[in-house]
Amino acid sequence: MNNNESNIIAKPNNDETFINEIVSTSEGKRVLSCIQCGTCTSTCPVNTVFGHSPRQLFLMVRNGKKKEVLNDLTPWICASCYKCTVNCPAQIKITEVMYKLKRMSIQNNLVTKKLDTHLFYSAFISQVMKYGRNYEIGLMLKYMTFHHPINLIKQTPVGIKMMMSGSLPIVPDKIKKLNEFRKIVNHAIRLEKKENIDLIN
Repeated sequence: MNNNESNIIAKPNNDETFINEIVSTSEGKRVLSCIQCGTCTSTCPVNTVFGHSPRQLFLMVRNGKKKEVLNDLTPWICASCYKCTVNCPAQIKITEVMYKLKRMSIQNNLVTKKLDTHLFYSAFISQVMKYGRNYEIGLMLKYMTFHHPINLIKQTPVGIKMMMSGSLPIVPDKIKKLNEFRKIVNHAIRLEKKENIDLIN
């Protein structure tokens, strides 16, 4: 990283609202305890493909760089292996913060244009809410038809072979008591929103 990039990361924007929104949540309350030791970056299995390393991203968060952080690749590339969280000497819930940043990116319409992972997540959630479990064919059609149609065509022969072998169900299989499942998920969403509101207040 050159000096200009380092200066951009380190120079504060002083967006206190953004900082407070992170540290006031259960997952982000120790973010300001970051000592910039780099343990998170050195233990990360995918640190070579990040937009910024986890250490740099946390410095950007502390400096109130909301737009830059929420538009960054790093949270979306995170492998969710929890190595950083386990090894963090400041006991920061780094992986959980990455989840929080992804949610904030979507809510603020600042998702990086370099990936469309959030669209895949959305398609996956819609399938799970519809059937109680993932329906692979429905997921691929919903996600790839509009976003990656050429890749869908290329992968169709493989999909057909999997269907013929029985490893890819053609008909979706709904779970029992689907309405109860949906109530549980919706209740969890409401609890998360309430927790964030309570922590901020």
